[in-house]
Amino acid sequence: MAAPTSRSDNSNSGRPRMRARSRDEEHRASTPLELFFDLCFVVAVAQAASLLEHAVLIDQPFHAATGYLTVFFAIWWAWMNFTWFASAYDSDDVPYRLLTFVQIIGVLILAAGVPRAFEDQNYSIVTLGYVVMRTALVSLWLRAAHDEPEQSATSKRYAVGISVCMLGWLGLLVVPQGIHTVGFLFMVLAELSIPAWAERSGATSWHPGHIAERYGLFTLIVLGEAVAATTAAYQSAFSQVDISPKLVSILIGGPLIIFSMWWLYFVKSAARFLTDSRRAFVWGYGHYLIFGSAAAVGAGIAANLANLAEVNEPVLEVTTHLATEQTAQMHAAIGLSLTIPVAIFTMTVFLLHLSPHRRDRFLLVVFGIGSAAMILSSFTPAPVPITGVILAVLVATGGIRSARLGRAHQSAVLA
Repeated sequence: MAAPTSRSDNSNSGRPRMRARSRDEEHRASTPLELFFDLCFVVAVAQAASLLEHAVLIDQPFHAATGYLTVFFAIWWAWMNFTWFASAYDSDDVPYRLLTFVQIIGVLILAAGVPRAFEDQNYSIVTLGYVVMRTALVSLWLRAAHDEPEQSATSKRYAVGISVCMLGWLGLLVVPQGIHTVGFLFMVLAELSIPAWAERSGATSWHPGHIAERYGLFTLIVLGEAVAATTAAYQSAFSQVDISPKLVSILIGGPLIIFSMWWLYFVKSAARFLTDSRRAFVWGYGHYLIFGSAAAVGAGIAANLANLAEVNEPVLEVTTHLATEQTAQMHAAIGLSLTIPVAIFTMTVFLLHLSPHRRDRFLLVVFGIGSAAMILSSFTPAPVPITGVILAVLVATGGIRSARLGRAHQSAVLA
């Protein structure tokens, strides 16, 4: 059996053919087209984070959480579909590039529909963007099925599954509002089951190193939201004559959180343990929590910054005690908008991204206690710097622990 090539080749008719890329291909790196595709998702991620911040500030925590999780699923899953296909079948010829451009148009449409989906639960524009993207992606899968006969069954399953789900999303637009949530959850499960069902006919040749790199690059994109929020804090500081202690706490705590999140994620590469589809699916699907929480951290920092300028005056004539209680609850809710995403990011990265390298119950307990402490810091006057310090301590503890275990292992081997 001939080994898969890394680019499309030509048939006797001269038409470019799409060949599966080799899983063992050396120096497999993200292409400029993939980076351009990721760049277009910045708009959608920024929209979702901004709307999350607004919902938190107007004291709508349930709407903020449900709206954000729903919208971010649409963003994340659209990115996932293209990323895994491109890892196996990036032919980089003219038809492939043009169909990728069509998917980018779908991304822009999806981003335009994020505000309406978040605020009014109107998913018509988001669904339109999905249809545009899915039409192009199905075309690519059908092309792969035609040009790569050995993996034709798998490619056809992907094409069929994606098409059926696309019809399902269109149907969801006309169902009664009362059962929309149930229908949405059903469609989410249907979408998540497509890869597992399709790969039963034969695994696609996704590249472990390439996938790890692609996920790392998107992690940088979502961390960019936190960087933008922290930049706003510095702009606020430079525009004031007298800087408040709370603003200083955000100026210190924001970067500490961002740097620690970056360090925690990139201290180890996942490529070495992405050895089969089962592990890859668990790791890849788990990144919904990593990506979503990382982007939400930016919204949390922005909400805490905006809260400094709020004048907490009760609208109704209530007692001072009640007004104070309401203010405390509001401060706690805004603190939780930061600490919960940081805790979710920390524990998910530890369990999915770090723990597979070396199982360590001690670190599991330490990270669990640290994540709980972050959440509890929401009820203190300074949740941002406290969370930053806790996360930095966890990163340092993990590094010291790994170094000690590494030296102990090396000593045992030498002995």
